[in-house]
Amino acid sequence: MEKDMEFLVNICNLISHSEDLYGNLELLMNDLCTFFNVRYSMMTIVDNVRGQIMLSASHGLSDEEKSKVIYRIGEGVTGQVIATGEPIVIPDISKEKRFLNKTGAGKPVHKNSVMAFVCVPVIIKNEPVGTLSIHKEHDGKRNFEYDVKFLNIVATLIGKNLSIHRKHIEELEELRKENRRLQNGKPFKPDNIVGNSSLMNDLYQLIERVSPTNSTVMIRGESGVGKELIAEAIHKASPRATKPFIKVNCSALPETLIESELFGHEKGSFTGADRSHTGRFEMADGGTIFLDEIGDVPLSIQVKLLRVLQQRQFERIGGNKTITVDVRIITATNRNLEEMIKNNAFREDFYWRINVFPIYVPALRERKADITILTDHFINKINKQNNMHVKRITGGALDLLMLYSWPGNIRELENVIERAMIMTTDEVIHSYNLPPTLQTAVSSDTVHKGSLEMVLGKAEKQMITDAMIVCMGNMSKAAAQLGITERIMRLRVKKYGLNPQNYTSLSGDK
Repeated sequence: MEKDMEFLVNICNLISHSEDLYGNLELLMNDLCTFFNVRYSMMTIVDNVRGQIMLSASHGLSDEEKSKVIYRIGEGVTGQVIATGEPIVIPDISKEKRFLNKTGAGKPVHKNSVMAFVCVPVIIKNEPVGTLSIHKEHDGKRNFEYDVKFLNIVATLIGKNLSIHRKHIEELEELRKENRRLQNGKPFKPDNIVGNSSLMNDLYQLIERVSPTNSTVMIRGESGVGKELIAEAIHKASPRATKPFIKVNCSALPETLIESELFGHEKGSFTGADRSHTGRFEMADGGTIFLDEIGDVPLSIQVKLLRVLQQRQFERIGGNKTITVDVRIITATNRNLEEMIKNNAFREDFYWRINVFPIYVPALRERKADITILTDHFINKINKQNNMHVKRITGGALDLLMLYSWPGNIRELENVIERAMIMTTDEVIHSYNLPPTLQTAVSSDTVHKGSLEMVLGKAEKQMITDAMIVCMGNMSKAAAQLGITERIMRLRVKKYGLNPQNYTSLSGDK
């Protein structure tokens, strides 16, 4: 009895004063084997995300044997203990069909001995969350009542400390989240997205709401609005941030290859399959998979994706082994899925599975207040990429950007800025550096009313104004910069009603 009490005190000290509870459970398994004079001890934990029972700590098992300890709830003796919440004793595992012996570690050493298996539940708040078990070699006549009682006491101590440990972790995480929300009084904003308009702030709130969950998200919006950036922002703000973020452009994969890319294939499963291939879902295990252009997925693949969405399970092409993954699914599309459903081009049941939390990304023409900050962002980005030194964009050029309808959205804006930066010769983006599409009635809805002379006059006035700003009202310098005489410069200034004194206090870095 004194030995029993000493052992229990040591266990209490080991797990109650531990910062690394799960690490010290390995030491506890070792002590358990010594106390019961057994070779093997195990503790398992229920993984609620995967719906499986996984090994948490053990003693006496090799790494290979440890990898085999995975049960479904209700499977084998361990699974039944979780399902019922009651201890189970198998006096002779060689005569018990329920004992699956996945590790193969249960063979007795002595000739006339048999191997018993004793398994008790680890319970938190009346719910089994794991098991504690030992393999006990004996002569076939042993009574296991004492073993069950003592293991139950140890399991209760572990369960109590696990509960405290989990609660402590949850409280710390809540404090961290609250601290992030209150830090500097700033609202949540992803660091990979640019924009301060009211529509974008509403979008940031949706990202903040859905990121901590495992819910399936569908991002909708026109091509070029940055749907991939939204998916990446959700992943980075989620508990899966340190795990893989796998991107799949469904429209870029031919129908004959998309199944293999998503789910993988076994060697020899089809012509050309000279080796096994790991699919994107396996690669994303523990993290997030982003299925872009989901509207382009063939109906035959939608059926298989439906199963993955429901059960997180699939088989490789040519394989018969069911693979279970823990993966968060985010989809995106610029197509009208509702119309596709009416035309039998998209499965309705699949639509409702992916449309759990829809997010609409506004087009650039709906958030023109962000064009200025986006333009500055792209100038800085392209300067670094191309070793350029463009300093600013003129007001006239910015006006053209604001008037344009942007059918290609943010992707088109970035391309326009890059082209203009290449075209400029004075480290300033002028309106005439922008592509002709921004200066025509067809694409911009900004028809210049009047004669050719009037249109040219507006461009000339803008150039003279820019030169006056740079030269701070110095007529001689402005004329030299434009390549005209000072006399012509004075005539043009008079013609357009410009006052050089208005620019003497302005800096060229405006």
